[in-house]
Amino acid sequence: MESKNENSDVSHAEEFKNQANEAFKGHKFSNAIDLYTKAIELNGNNAVYWANRAFAHTKLEEYGSAIQDASKAIEVDSKYSKGYYRRGAAYLAMGKFKDALKDFQQVKRLSPNDPDATRKLRECEKAVMKLKFEEAISVPVSERRSVAESVDFHTIGNKPRSSFMPTKTALAAVVAAVMVVAVRGFATTEILMVLVSVVLGAFWWGSSGKVEPQYSGARIEGEEVSLDFVKTMMEDFKNQKTLHKRYAYQIVLQTRQILLALPSLVDISVPNGKHITVCGDVHGQFYDLLNIFELNGLPSEENPYLFNGDFVDRGSFSVEIILTLFAFKCMCPSSIYLARGNHESKSMNKIYGFEGEVRSKLSEKFVDLFAEVFCYLPLAHVINGKVFVVHGGLFSVDGVKLSDIRAIDRFCEPPEEGLMCELLWSDPQPLPGRGPSKRGVGLSFGGDVTKRFLQDNNLELLVRSHEVKDEGYEVEHDGKLITVFSAPNYCDQMGNKGAFIRFEAPDMKPNIVTFSAVPHPDVKPMAYANNFLRMFN
Repeated sequence: MESKNENSDVSHAEEFKNQANEAFKGHKFSNAIDLYTKAIELNGNNAVYWANRAFAHTKLEEYGSAIQDASKAIEVDSKYSKGYYRRGAAYLAMGKFKDALKDFQQVKRLSPNDPDATRKLRECEKAVMKLKFEEAISVPVSERRSVAESVDFHTIGNKPRSSFMPTKTALAAVVAAVMVVAVRGFATTEILMVLVSVVLGAFWWGSSGKVEPQYSGARIEGEEVSLDFVKTMMEDFKNQKTLHKRYAYQIVLQTRQILLALPSLVDISVPNGKHITVCGDVHGQFYDLLNIFELNGLPSEENPYLFNGDFVDRGSFSVEIILTLFAFKCMCPSSIYLARGNHESKSMNKIYGFEGEVRSKLSEKFVDLFAEVFCYLPLAHVINGKVFVVHGGLFSVDGVKLSDIRAIDRFCEPPEEGLMCELLWSDPQPLPGRGPSKRGVGLSFGGDVTKRFLQDNNLELLVRSHEVKDEGYEVEHDGKLITVFSAPNYCDQMGNKGAFIRFEAPDMKPNIVTFSAVPHPDVKPMAYANNFLRMFN
């Protein structure tokens, strides 16, 4: 009788697994996880179920949970190569290349003739070698110099060649001077040096400081970014045109100065009868950002926005997104507020595409410049003393006050623990109390944690982002917490809606607006991501 029940459980577990596989194929990853869980509850000794659920967690960026499930698959069957494969992929996504390398080496040992395993092992080895090289040449934080302070955007660009000193004339003058020295000897070396200096100086003066006349894109007139410029720039971006580096530098450097003056926690005051719009992750989906502005109006003093982090990565129009948001910040600082997300960091940008995109569309120096400016982004906002807005979530300890957040020294890369890390990485959970993070960084916190934090700080609502939601938003913790996510059909595969929230003073009740994805040019998400990560997407 017992054997019959066991056979029945195994049979039903297979049915749940098959249903889960179908949900996975339909990109219903949360549903797939629930179904794999039912299969595991009936038969926890099947390594395939654990590895499949790990894969579904990976699709939802729940890498901590993926590592746990893949490890369980390995525990059940130490010779099951997919367990090591899934765990290695999750480690890669977290930037833990050395841990990933160990798993892919084991995959190769178990499947020595598998060309796919060989290819992924080779890419992982390259990533580890690159990491070791970067560590070897890295400059200590205390000795690093500001990239921004080494750039003067006024000198970037090319003025039309001066009629009195064209290129050929300049070069001919230098050649003539050299010939004089060759004929008359070194007695005239001093004359040569003066002549060459004058010629090259004149040539340099005639070839720098102005943007080329053939450049047909948006132009900033003088020092101030205008609405007309931003509109023209957005239209150029929509048509896949690039912005001149001079203006890109100007926008980023001016934004840096604005952000530098802000505290880590910014208080926003919305007058009675006025409103503010809060947006979640946009993740490089520029054409969906344009749709938000089409639906809700452009940022202005009368129509302010708060973008709650994760502007970049994954989507392949992250440069267009960040320059647009920064340009509005330059145009009118009170028209747009910007918070840091976990993807405004070197480690994420290196893996998920922004670094490669910046290198491709702008230059290597911009990679370092953006990394520096991201460190100046505030960590959280409070609207009218009622609504706390942060990218990730709350803390591993009770009693954290707003003054503690204001006191955070944010001018650094996000640490792996502590208040700053938890603000950027944590997620809510349905159960009370606290639990381990499904991402492997930060923690999960329950409704009781949310309630105590709001009470301790005389707040009414917590708004956060950081997680894709089918409807673009989700209300949790007895209505005290709202997740808002503004990247519809995330990565061109999730099928989710996007959302934004409008708050009107004085009552500050959330009015949630949802929207669907719009078409974009045929540039795939992750187009600029590291090669090894693209292999798993």
